[in-house]
Amino acid sequence: MALAHYDEGLTMREARAIYFKVNGFGADGGYSDAWVDFKLGPLPVPFPNTKARVRAVRYHDLHHVLTGYDTSTIGELEIAAWEVGAGCKDFIAAWQINLGGLVAGLLAAPRRTARAFFRGRRGESLYGRPFEALLDRTVGELRREIGVGAPDARPAAGDVLWLALASLAGLGMAAFGLAVALVAAPIGIATLALRRRRALRAAAA
Repeated sequence: MALAHYDEGLTMREARAIYFKVNGFGADGGYSDAWVDFKLGPLPVPFPNTKARVRAVRYHDLHHVLTGYDTSTIGELEIAAWEVGAGCKDFIAAWQINLGGLVAGLLAAPRRTARAFFRGRRGESLYGRPFEALLDRTVGELRREIGVGAPDARPAAGDVLWLALASLAGLGMAAFGLAVALVAAPIGIATLALRRRRALRAAAA
């Protein structure tokens, strides 16, 4: 995972291209891939790259650029918490992934995750906005517009209540996701073995 700086004068299209490059996501961010890997520890567990996921992840990638959260494990848990706090509109796939990520984050890095959630509550996400138009906006404009630079403040009682409710919902999503991951783990093991075999063949050729 590489870190990148996104100058506020860049368009989102330009900043996203940098984000794709430094993270090794390919020219289109992997949106056209039939399968994507979910990391269960060191084990890649492949699952279908559905239209619902692609619809959500396009905005998710822009949020990485705007918020500064990286694509490390903790960074992904932080941005999941931020998106739950900021709201995912009618993007069901985003709610499903992020609620589970919120719970995982509260277990792995509780202070950072709670801070990201409350930061999201003070701003708003890009979900639901016309996507192509966002790419022509500058990083600085959108950062100010969605409030990602707002200073930390003591969370209101409503924010704490929403965190508690979201955490309860996330427990259910996390349990479901773990069950799916365990079922899919044998596929991941087979896939990892196949990739290593292909790499060895390519190196020997």
